Amino acid sequence: MEQRQLEYFVALVEEQHFTRAAERCRVSQSGLSAAIRRLEAEFGTRLFERTTRSVVPTPAGTALIPHAREILAQSAAARDAVVRSSRQLVGSLRVGAEQCLGAVDVNLLLERFHRRYPAVDIQFMQAGSHLLVDLVQDGELDVAFVAATEMPATLRTHELGRRPVVLLCPADHPLAGQSSVSLAALQECDFVDFRPSWGMRTLNDAVFARRGLTRAVRCSVDDVHTLIDLVRRGLGIALVPQHVALKPEARSLSRVELATGESADWIVSAVVTSAPTLAPRLLEIAADPNPEESPQAA
Repeated sequence: MEQRQLEYFVALVEEQHFTRAAERCRVSQSGLSAAIRRLEAEFGTRLFERTTRSVVPTPAGTALIPHAREILAQSAAARDAVVRSSRQLVGSLRVGAEQCLGAVDVNLLLERFHRRYPAVDIQFMQAGSHLLVDLVQDGELDVAFVAATEMPATLRTHELGRRPVVLLCPADHPLAGQSSVSLAALQECDFVDFRPSWGMRTLNDAVFARRGLTRAVRCSVDDVHTLIDLVRRGLGIALVPQHVALKPEARSLSRVELATGESADWIVSAVVTSAPTLAPRLLEIAADPNPEESPQAA
């Protein structure tokens, strides 16, 4: 059992999709599929149930998850310890992130950076993507993890992952249980959405505008868990990236896919100032497969 196989296994568990898992691991889809097959052959059992819509762990796969994560976490800790002892780095790093990005666990990333470079002064703030992009452009942040799609040409952008957008609604809503829904069918519905500084709000507004559709946003929030709670209480429906709909807090809600071509992907990127900073060291860690990353990470 190779470490790389475990990295692919954990990525597939969290992405539930071969293409997205392969993109995250920076490997071809055929290479990832072959590695999973070898791992299943080594254990003598299927680790995943494959369907046309998703890939989910079997009971055997579920049993392997905590052990795979522990092995990968120990390997990451060992690498961090070696780097820490061989590269004493000093200075400061100013980081921003939008909440609950899914494609990257920023808290874990900062923890690993601190383990490697304990002498670096880390300053961190949370805000909406558009504000964070402005702060990087103005030189007030070194790097920001955002979900904005329109980036200034002066900034360097590194895509970290993408997720489909899905509809989240109460279990007793008329749309609950449908296999898919069109945006036109949502025009008469009340919406819960994020405030305009968030990347998700911009994405939703743009998708409706491109189709000449309108909608009523009755509740605007700055917190993922508040959005889920308001939907649960019947204040409206929401269009959210898939990882938000999979959070434990949303378990009682209905998740409905959008009709093909009806929505753009949620794209998570790191934006970096052109000035020399320690941001590239942080992105080196982000580029490594992350053994402890979770799609429900806040």
